[in-house]
Amino acid sequence: ARELCSPAVTLERRAYGDVWLRDTGPLVRADGSALRCQFNGWGEKYLMDGDQAIGAELARDAGLPVVEGDWILEGGAIDGDGTGLVVTTEQCLLNPNRNPLLSRADIEQHLAADLGFDRVLWLGDGLINDHTDGHVDNLARFVGPNRLTLPRATGPDDPNAAIYADAKNRALEFGVELAEIPSPGLVTRGDMIEPASYANFAITSHLVVVPTFGSVHDDDAVAAIAKLFPDRETIGLPADAVLAGGGGFHCASQQMPRLGN
Repeated sequence: ARELCSPAVTLERRAYGDVWLRDTGPLVRADGSALRCQFNGWGEKYLMDGDQAIGAELARDAGLPVVEGDWILEGGAIDGDGTGLVVTTEQCLLNPNRNPLLSRADIEQHLAADLGFDRVLWLGDGLINDHTDGHVDNLARFVGPNRLTLPRATGPDDPNAAIYADAKNRALEFGVELAEIPSPGLVTRGDMIEPASYANFAITSHLVVVPTFGSVHDDDAVAAIAKLFPDRETIGLPADAVLAGGGGFHCASQQMPRLGN
């Protein structure tokens, strides 16, 4: 790994179970503290040693005070616009395998109290065969205040066409501005439909990294996302190996403040 990375990259060896730091890593709040909610392996499907502790460990090593949340939440289940608006899916946050004793109103109260979100855009289902139970970062991402990007179906065999249409209707009814990007269409591994999505891009301080899948829509998607981030360079990188594990570049990353800032 050291040979493949530039000197600007700091490598740390950690003991944890899976690569999806978006879900197990700390959620850094505006006041500089780090929220670490409970984690149950995406509804007790994939419980691995270390995943429950890595978030608090990373936060403490960065010198951030840790606030322990008393409810189950993964970072990939939410996406905020920076003004107090958050988007999520009913399939995940209202799933009985996460917080069976919490109602929709209870969830909204937790989002407000723990993360400062005062408005919630509820979408329905996430992508087909998404083992996270429909994380929103594979479906909808905010690209500016009240501005949401969603995939649009590409062809009659797009397996998520109805999901995209429902999400679009809910978003428009809520009153957000939409910026659509292409869907990769039907992506399979053997006989299984993969939850492939260009919406699972990772945003860095100077770069946007878009997952690509060898689809005829790859170039159009990268170009569409580049228009949404004129202040950053946008590149596409092959994501087949990451997708085989069930996620994308956003799922496998978690932004942290620069030490000393």
